[in-house]
Amino acid sequence: MGDTAVPVLWSGNLTDTLDFYRALGYTVTYEQTRPYNYGAVEAHGCALHFASAPKGTELPTEQVGCLVMIDDVAARHLAFTEALRSRYGKVPAKGCPRITRFRPGQSRFTVVDPVGNSVIYIQRDEPEEVEYGGSRELEGLAKVLDNARILRDFKNDDKTAVRVIEVGLGRYGTEAPRVDKARALAALIELAVALDKPVRREEWRAELKAMELSEAECEAVADELHAATDLADWLSEEH
Repeated sequence: MGDTAVPVLWSGNLTDTLDFYRALGYTVTYEQTRPYNYGAVEAHGCALHFASAPKGTELPTEQVGCLVMIDDVAARHLAFTEALRSRYGKVPAKGCPRITRFRPGQSRFTVVDPVGNSVIYIQRDEPEEVEYGGSRELEGLAKVLDNARILRDFKNDDKTAVRVIEVGLGRYGTEAPRVDKARALAALIELAVALDKPVRREEWRAELKAMELSEAECEAVADELHAATDLADWLSEEH
């Protein structure tokens, strides 16, 4: 057998931390409070350990804890979503703890525990060379949307994604294909839902409606048009 690396994350309040991972379906395999705090959880053959920070250490609000490679990232996100909704009464999508949203086709998502440890779950067969925006095969507004996709899905930076799309619409909106403009507005509507900006959401929704998309155009942007509704449903407490 080869070497096995076991991530050791900050524990914060050990009881709360272990309870959070229990809610996700992990089994607590070790819990010690004296002479110092130390705990461990395990699921699907993957162990995570937790220890107190050294005295005098000021922990950052959030920090990348570890990467977990899994076989079915969509199924795991769904399982975690259901578990967290059951535990908290809704999906915790902001602050600590939280889980990032997931769109069909994504290859990773992040769980942030009560201490601020970020555990990133990644599809095992994710391409080794992920195109992090700005594809050379794209241009104009399509390229802008590709950049925004990376900000939204990989960097969890919704605010910057909004700015990028707004600037892109200002620069390319009049000359861009109608489908690309519709995709941009649909993306802004989804981001407004994520950021809880109902006024902006309705503004962009009205602008999209005013485009009077044809049936073919609606079919071409169907995934983007449904994304905001899917996100609102995911965030809803009524499930």
